[in-house]
Amino acid sequence: MSSDVCLALLLDGPMQSWGHSSRFERRTTALHPTRSGVIGLIAAAAGIDKHGPKEAEQLDRFNALRVTTLTLPRRNRQAQELFMQRLEDYHTVTGIRRASGKEDEDATVQTYRHYLLDARFGVLLEGPSPLLEEIAAALRNPKWGVWLGRKCCLPANPLLVALPGSRAAVWAALLKRTGYTGAETEEQFDRVLEVAATESGADMIEDTPIAYGAPIGERHAPRWIRRVLKSTAAKPQSAPG
Repeated sequence: MSSDVCLALLLDGPMQSWGHSSRFERRTTALHPTRSGVIGLIAAAAGIDKHGPKEAEQLDRFNALRVTTLTLPRRNRQAQELFMQRLEDYHTVTGIRRASGKEDEDATVQTYRHYLLDARFGVLLEGPSPLLEEIAAALRNPKWGVWLGRKCCLPANPLLVALPGSRAAVWAALLKRTGYTGAETEEQFDRVLEVAATESGADMIEDTPIAYGAPIGERHAPRWIRRVLKSTAAKPQSAPG
């Protein structure tokens, strides 16, 4: 009999940015939280030092987690669903480091940084009970600051929804926290599932963290996901009031 339990996180804030392929001048965002971003905020809460000698060993423990992300749309006062929007922030940066490693104080480059607005996500983490209890404790009393992908993207609500429990129980708690009735199914929301590489419709993204402090190209391993659009058979309902 499996001893795995589930932990629900709420990722809710004015801005979010979940980059998995953004480098150099254009810093894009995925339309859903990445595994690297989720594990990164957990690592920050737990006080894992990305420059520490044991960082890779500490992060390796999180490979036991299975991650499901769900889009939980905001609603206005008329109970109408708000669409997620994308913001492009334009910058010029002076004083850059060239590929040679030398700093050029006179060079100026243009950069574009993308953010999600009106976005709200639920994350279901499944794994061993002791590990999820440890994560829950860290999120209740984080050692370092946590953010939604980038340091300027602060959470608007507590990340931790409920203590670890059955998937059904923590899913219902997540729904009620976000204004739904608690009876909705996961199929009524857009989801990103972790799947086997051989599964039909699987996409590969490099967002499984190995060591955040490692050189570029050595920080992440591949992960296979499948994006599933919500069922139109039944629309989610807002809780009364």
